[in-house]
Amino acid sequence: MHIHILGICGTFMGGLAVLAREAGHKVTGCDAGVYPPMSDQLRALGIELMEGFDADQCSLHPDMFVVGNVVSRTRLADGCPKFPLMEAILDSGLPYTSGPQWLFEHILQGRHVIAIAGTHGKTTTTAMTSWILEQAGLHPGFLVGGVPLNFGVSARSGQGQTFVIEADEYDTAYFDKRSKFVHYRPRTLVLNNLEFDHADIFDDLAAIERQFHHLVRTVPSTGRIIVNGLEESLTRVLHMGCWSEVCSFGAAVSNLTARGSAHDFDVLQQGEVVAHIAWRLTGRHNQLNALAAMGAAAHVGVLLPVAALALEQFENVKRRMEVRGVVATGQGNAVITVYDDFAHHPTAIRTTLDGLRSTLKDGERILAVFEPRSNTMKLGAMSTLLPWSLASADLAFCHSTALGWDANAALAPMGLCATVCPDIETLVAQVCRAAKAGDHIVCMSNGSFGNVHALLLQLL
Repeated sequence: MHIHILGICGTFMGGLAVLAREAGHKVTGCDAGVYPPMSDQLRALGIELMEGFDADQCSLHPDMFVVGNVVSRTRLADGCPKFPLMEAILDSGLPYTSGPQWLFEHILQGRHVIAIAGTHGKTTTTAMTSWILEQAGLHPGFLVGGVPLNFGVSARSGQGQTFVIEADEYDTAYFDKRSKFVHYRPRTLVLNNLEFDHADIFDDLAAIERQFHHLVRTVPSTGRIIVNGLEESLTRVLHMGCWSEVCSFGAAVSNLTARGSAHDFDVLQQGEVVAHIAWRLTGRHNQLNALAAMGAAAHVGVLLPVAALALEQFENVKRRMEVRGVVATGQGNAVITVYDDFAHHPTAIRTTLDGLRSTLKDGERILAVFEPRSNTMKLGAMSTLLPWSLASADLAFCHSTALGWDANAALAPMGLCATVCPDIETLVAQVCRAAKAGDHIVCMSNGSFGNVHALLLQLL
């Protein structure tokens, strides 16, 4: 089959392209902004890429157009369609489908799907689960919304029966407003946590809870749901109806719990110590991610001690507290460390910074550098939570471009500890002026952030 992917350079659609190519399909694709590293990865697999969404791409005559959710029926100010290729597909009656639908029909169907859902930690927990299965000899397929350092790729078909997938609650396509994850039909489902997010498509938390329950409805009676017992929102989801076995983690009365610090802890099953994990990851959130991954792996037969040994070798995911560089300061062994992190939701920002704070020595400072880039944050739906999310930072620097709300007002409770900068150049200059030996500079965004990490390292 020849598929042509609209929006191929997105994380999900790029992963789908890799899987399709590995499965023997001919793959071409288009996007706005076809540039490295995704373009290099795809072209290395023999995938032809095209810039833009021109209607003349119909002349490729693929068997199926696979449409990413970047595509819409939007028209520009001059009345021309923003995506003329999509209009041509519709006008000509050509076959098209969504990415999640194609993925289920051609890659996932017939496999034991392990889906990892939740507001936070999906990427990390999907990577953890995949690595556990790999170390256990199950050779899983996976599709991760990032690049797990243990594998070096975000997707692969795998040789075994299991397939681990990051299950996103964002909508599927402009013509299918259901969450992506309802297409995956998991036999093992992780519900990691659930908070309000995606204010551009969901009115409130209850609307997201309904989508999560649609996912729960797809799990067979012989399946298993691994649920965070600390989350009241997930309790409400399961109370809407549950037809599968439930394994809880996190809470004191859960099936799986942890005892000890987030980087060195015992794993308890029904109150009995069954494994121990000492690793490089920080934060209570990663401890919970570990329990979720172990619970998922256990459903396909991986013993908890085996899973724990694998997690001790887990190297995390790119852009999850990834050290981008260390700058010598000339003051003994003191350095300035620059990190890159994907955190953008207030809760994720707080847990990331809290985790780092727990590992630092007295006198070491955290400089939080962030941009409210997600659709939810741009709308200002959670701007009042920013001072709370940044509580562990000594200084905070906000990139305020393209916001529909007043960042200075939102950060006013932090007083002189917060600085708002209108552009990257000013931001970098302000951070470098404030930085001193022993500081930890954490750059947080779900985008490229104007390559701020490299600019900081260069100027420092």
